[in-house]
Amino acid sequence: MAYLKRITTRRPPQSVPIPGSTQVPNSAGGYTWSVDDWTRLRRFLVLGSEGGTYYASERTLTLANADVAARCIAADGLRAVSTIVEISERGTAPKNDPALFALAMAAGLGDVETRRAALDALPRVARTGMHLFRFAQFVEGFRGWGRSLRRGIGSWYAARSVDALAYQAVKYRQREGVTHRDLLRLAHPAAAVGAGNPTLDVSDGHRRLFEWIVRGGDGDSLPRIVEGFARAQSAETPAATAELVREYGLPREALKSEHLTSPRVWEALLDDMPSTALIRNLATMTRIGLLEPGSEATRVAVERLGNGERLRRARVHPIAVLSALRTYESGRGARGQGEWTPVREIVDALDAAFYAAFEGVEPAGTRLLLALDVSGSMQSGNVAGVPGLSPRDASAALALVTAATEPSWQIVGFYAGRDGWKAGGRRRQRYGGADGLTPLTISPRQRLTDAVRAVSGLPFGATDCALPMLYARAQKLEIDTFVIYTDSETWWGEVHPAQALQEYRAWSGIDARLVVVGMVANEFSIADPEDTGQLDVVGFDTATPQLISEFARGSL
Repeated sequence: MAYLKRITTRRPPQSVPIPGSTQVPNSAGGYTWSVDDWTRLRRFLVLGSEGGTYYASERTLTLANADVAARCIAADGLRAVSTIVEISERGTAPKNDPALFALAMAAGLGDVETRRAALDALPRVARTGMHLFRFAQFVEGFRGWGRSLRRGIGSWYAARSVDALAYQAVKYRQREGVTHRDLLRLAHPAAAVGAGNPTLDVSDGHRRLFEWIVRGGDGDSLPRIVEGFARAQSAETPAATAELVREYGLPREALKSEHLTSPRVWEALLDDMPSTALIRNLATMTRIGLLEPGSEATRVAVERLGNGERLRRARVHPIAVLSALRTYESGRGARGQGEWTPVREIVDALDAAFYAAFEGVEPAGTRLLLALDVSGSMQSGNVAGVPGLSPRDASAALALVTAATEPSWQIVGFYAGRDGWKAGGRRRQRYGGADGLTPLTISPRQRLTDAVRAVSGLPFGATDCALPMLYARAQKLEIDTFVIYTDSETWWGEVHPAQALQEYRAWSGIDARLVVVGMVANEFSIADPEDTGQLDVVGFDTATPQLISEFARGSL
């Protein structure tokens, strides 16, 4: 009759819903809450759906999130556009593609007012030529090239100064077959925008530049960068190319590929290299010998990587820094292309840049337990499409941001398992009949990649998100805020996480709070929406550590 124990109205296991709650079944067979569409939209815009999850393929997860975006657009198109713009402009997300995709949906599926707002917002979300190419690819899946779309694309070109537009034309020449020439022929900005929107000044300079992009020519009476681009394409030596880079401010993409193996050319590029390009090209500059221990170029790179304000102005996302750090420190390209000897000063600077890329965080000053879900499902998929960066690995890096800020914290890892974890032949934590949780020795004083590797090497099993609260009670810990980094696919435990929190509050007399950091773009959360002491946030939103701090000290 043991199965009758599972029928209860007071303390049901995670495999059945809490009576009277709005819980729904998750993908693992347990019961959690479903976040609303607007929270799900933010998860998608920040985390994307590349790589899928343990329970859903990339295609399935993308389609599910596309349905959510469509529902938000149908429910309140202007709010949806505003959310897309906010996340894109603030640099909240590691990649801009989800925002471009959602904006294309709004421009194609929304009502008249929503479509107009989406196209008006295009220059704010598509800030580069590459972004514009991606938007054009996405939007064709939702609509044809009618007058409003032609005007919207034309506005993107006409709204920029001639010099700024010329830079975009030589830097971003094509992506997956889409070119500026194609879009200008479709949009006719000189006619459609100039006549249809008199607030935009389509000058003679714009028209000459459009003509050069579409039909080519000698580039007379055009911005100097066009002349520099033409000269660079015919330059015979790397030395000549380096001089042209300095004279015209040319980007790497405007140069002949055979000259990009020259340290002299890269030294010239480094003079005015944007932060995103710097991070992306550290390995190349090391491989060709420009970045060496103690060199002037290394000093310049380290100084720029250490400038947090510069990183944030450039919208450098911490995920981009973490990805660069993992690759650079390995000394080998992600696809096995190219090898280099990492420079210690650069590795240290990237490590510090990861923390600096987050918004400034004011410490909560409370007692926190940072709990990493290291169960099997957290090992699947890639956060923001970064190869090899699982939600489990990313949660370790994100937890260290809070640990670097707060004075009182512990970090633990958990999963549910009958035998517990073992280290050196010795069984780890067991308490109150539960097992599968252990304190972790990772710390912000470690190299970031070392801490992530330590978590990557842990065993994994089933998911029980109640374990952090059960552990705190069994160990008689005084915790003000539990922060759980998870995909919320919990199912194993004999008590729901929300109920374990309530029991901890009753036992300790502490009005403890719970922050659930969603590490994948699914629809589930272990946070009870009816409990004001529980909060659901999106993992790797650059504002997340500050939100955790504010909630922990009662400011939210």
